[in-house]
Amino acid sequence: MLIRLLDIIFAITGLLVGLPVLLLITLFGFFDTGSPIFRQVRVGRNKKPFTLVKFRTMKPDTASVASHLAAASAITPMGNFLRRTKLDELPQLWNVLKGEMSLVGPRPCLFNQEELIAEREKRQVFQARPGITGLAQTQNIDMSTPVLLAETDQKMLAKFGLPEYFIYIFRTLGGKGQGDVVKR
Repeated sequence: MLIRLLDIIFAITGLLVGLPVLLLITLFGFFDTGSPIFRQVRVGRNKKPFTLVKFRTMKPDTASVASHLAAASAITPMGNFLRRTKLDELPQLWNVLKGEMSLVGPRPCLFNQEELIAEREKRQVFQARPGITGLAQTQNIDMSTPVLLAETDQKMLAKFGLPEYFIYIFRTLGGKGQGDVVKR
């Protein structure tokens, strides 16, 4: 309950304080791709679908696949910057505010990532609200290694509490984690 309250407070604060940055990225995004906002249906808590919102980092005609399956050439110059700085994640604060995500939790996967879904299901990872960041993200574990990712998510959730919530947020803000790998 306290973590959900913190999610709401931080999401509102982040959206209000970050509004100038959000507007600027949106404006530049129109010049970069013509469509700055990216929406994609993801697997949420209890495997319920929800629409994740991010800034677009890849060309609009890129196939809807996990980042590690997309070609590096699909990433736009502005997209490289957004990914490196993690600014592409800012719109997800809206998903947090709506209760579809938390700031901290397992990264939501796509419904076509069947191996990861099966591994997470075995480990009851879907009982948790998906997050913007978590243990796997701060350790550079991405969706290209489904078993390791599901094990890491399970490990995080087994010891998850208020101290860990802040630890993962501060690690992410401090630059830990590189984001999802994109094939070269």
